[in-house]
Amino acid sequence: MKKFAFASALVGATAAAAIGLAGAAQAAPSGPGNAQQTISELQAQGYNVIVNRTGSAPLDQATVVAVRPGQTFSQTDHRNPGGDLQTTVTGKTVYVDVK
Repeated sequence: MKKFAFASALVGATAAAAIGLAGAAQAAPSGPGNAQQTISELQAQGYNVIVNRTGSAPLDQATVVAVRPGQTFSQTDHRNPGGDLQTTVTGKTVYVDVK
């Protein structure tokens, strides 16, 4: 029984990690462009963008090295008295590494 519980937990953790990484990859704009364009696109999608930069080049001349997911904040409320719960995302954060 313990082996089954461990296997179930492992599968669940792997699935959660895959879903989390897919969300971050989906959020990252693709194609050529400078760091400022990437940051602007992410902000337009509703993300709070935190920039980690190496070097002193202006963002419009810098390149994006990585886009990493940050914390997502949500709120769960009742839609109507005694009814279903509704979860609303109230904030999404993404980290953009540039050089």
